[in-house]
Amino acid sequence: MALEIDLAERVVLVTGGVRGVGAGVSKAFLAAGAIVVACARRPADAPVAVDGRAIEYMPCDVRDADAVRALVEGIVERHGRLDHLVNNAGGAPFALAADASKNFHTKIVELNLLAPLLMAQAANAVMQRQDEGGSIVNVSSVSGHRPSPGTAAYGAAKAGMDSLTGSLAVEWAPKVRVNSLVVGPVNTELSQLHYGDQDGVDAVGRTIPLGRMARPDDVGRCAVFLASPLAAYVSGATLLVHGGGERPAFLAASTADQQS
Repeated sequence: MALEIDLAERVVLVTGGVRGVGAGVSKAFLAAGAIVVACARRPADAPVAVDGRAIEYMPCDVRDADAVRALVEGIVERHGRLDHLVNNAGGAPFALAADASKNFHTKIVELNLLAPLLMAQAANAVMQRQDEGGSIVNVSSVSGHRPSPGTAAYGAAKAGMDSLTGSLAVEWAPKVRVNSLVVGPVNTELSQLHYGDQDGVDAVGRTIPLGRMARPDDVGRCAVFLASPLAAYVSGATLLVHGGGERPAFLAASTADQQS
């Protein structure tokens, strides 16, 4: 039996949904038939569209509570509802924990933990009033589940996001489902900033059991699944989107026969 996801007429908000992983998420929801509103501080460098259907871009600083509230109110005013939120906006530049300032760490945690909470609060307030409720998908990271040298505050914030996901899933049930995607390395237009040239990207890909880094659409399809009726009984979950994770370092260092 074929199972198809049809989100026609559903309204989805994707934060940071105009480039990178966010663009992949936006396109996946467009392909499923949804109306997609993507927010970011600046518009996309290239059109984010599927089969002639494009995102609706709305500017927003997700760290600003007033801007977040105005964004959600604007979506409801235009479309009459908000069915799904994907908290994707986030990230962090490389900075050793001992060298980074208090202000730097504060901004990283604010963007990657407090901003998704602000957005979730605003979305939940709408979804609780809707007969069919809604769902929230938080885009987390493997950095929250293993050491994250050079991005320590980011990893801590993502760990907090996964904890937050479980708590909100309990507080906001049964109307609103809340889940997270624990995402590994993703090959985007900014990959060279993290992994170097194409040789570096390929080398990192070879360390992943499935043999490559994720593509933005891999993450997008998982987000669509968690938002869809197929996941109607899934809440408080963390879905691993990391290609099998990381091969344990001791296997490379060991001199034992590993063929058996």
